[in-house]
Amino acid sequence: MKNIRQLLDLLGDDKENLLNHVCKTIPKEQINLPSSNHVDDFFLPSNRNGQTLRSLAQLYQHGRLGGTGYLSILPVDQGVEHTAGSSFSPNPIYFDPENIVKLAIEADCNAVASTMGGLAMLSRKYAHKIPFVVKLNHNELMTYPNKFDQIMFGSVRDAWNMGAVAVGATVYFGSAESDRQMIEVAKAFEEAHSLGMATILWCYTRNDAFVKDGVDYHTAADLTGQANHLGVTIQADIIKQKMAINNGGFTTIKFGKANALMYDKLCSDHPIDLCRYQVLNCYSGRISMINSGGESKGASDLTEAVRTAIINKRAGGAGVIMGRKAFQRPFFEGVELIHAVQEVYLTKEIKIA
Repeated sequence: MKNIRQLLDLLGDDKENLLNHVCKTIPKEQINLPSSNHVDDFFLPSNRNGQTLRSLAQLYQHGRLGGTGYLSILPVDQGVEHTAGSSFSPNPIYFDPENIVKLAIEADCNAVASTMGGLAMLSRKYAHKIPFVVKLNHNELMTYPNKFDQIMFGSVRDAWNMGAVAVGATVYFGSAESDRQMIEVAKAFEEAHSLGMATILWCYTRNDAFVKDGVDYHTAADLTGQANHLGVTIQADIIKQKMAINNGGFTTIKFGKANALMYDKLCSDHPIDLCRYQVLNCYSGRISMINSGGESKGASDLTEAVRTAIINKRAGGAGVIMGRKAFQRPFFEGVELIHAVQEVYLTKEIKIA
C-alpha cells in the first residue's frame, strides 16, 4: 500500500488547497469532533438504552479505526439498488455475499452493511466476527417504467435475530414518497433502539426538479444539510450523505426556506466548508456523518477516495465508506483502496480545518 505521503501526492495541484485550508465559516470549536469518547460523550446522555450503547460501542471500537471516533464501513447493497448484473459484472465473485463479508474483514472495517438476504445467509458464521449492519429498504429497479422509491425488504426483528449490531435505511428527501419513507424509517428506528441496535440513515435527496438549467443540486450543501437535519430528527445514530459539491438549491429552485446567512456566513464555495455545513446539520457533529465514496470510475478511484476522505475529515466528518470503488475491482485492490482511506483518518498530521 502507498504511504500517506504518496497518497497525498495524488492530489496534485489540489493538495495545498485541501491540506492548508482554514475554515472561517463555522469554526472547529463549534463542531463536536470525532474522538475515542464519542459514545460516552454524546449517546450516554441520550435516550438510547444500555443495549444500544453497547451496539454503538461495537461499531466504534471494531476494526482498524476502532477507538478513534472514525468509521470505515463496507456498504454493498447495489445488487438490489442497481441490479446485481450491473453491479457485480466487473467482479462476479460478489454475487456470493460471503465475499462481501470477507472483503470487509480483510480490509479491517468497523462493519459490513448489506442486504437482509445476503447477511442472513452468513449470520451464524460471521455476525460474531464483524458487526453487521442490515439495510432494511431499497430502491428496486424491476418495475417498468422505473420508479425511484424506497421499499422495505425486511424487518427490524429479523435483523435482530441474525445478530445485527445496527440497521440501515434510506430516505429520498424531496421525493413525492418521502413522507411515507420518513414515517416507515422512524418507526423502524424506534423498534431498533428498543431492541438495542444502532441506526444508520442514508440521507439522499431525490427529485427531478433539483436539476435546474443543467446544474444538479441533489448534492447542494443546503439541501443535503437539511436532509441530514431531518435524519437526526428521526434519531439516526449515524448519517450517511453524499458529499456536497455546490450550494443554493433552495434559492435556485425557489422552494423551502432559506436565509442569506446560510450562504455567506455559514458556508463558502470551498469543498471543506460545504462539507462542514453538512456536519453542522448533524447536531453540530453530535451525530457522526460519513460521506459516500460514490461510483467507480476506474483509474481515478484512489485519488478521488483520498480527496473525499481529506475533505470529510478536515470538515469534522467521521468517515468515508467505499462500496463500488472497492468491490468493482480485484479483491486485494479493493482492500488496498479501503486501507488508503483509513490511512487518512489515522494520520494525525491531517487535522481539522
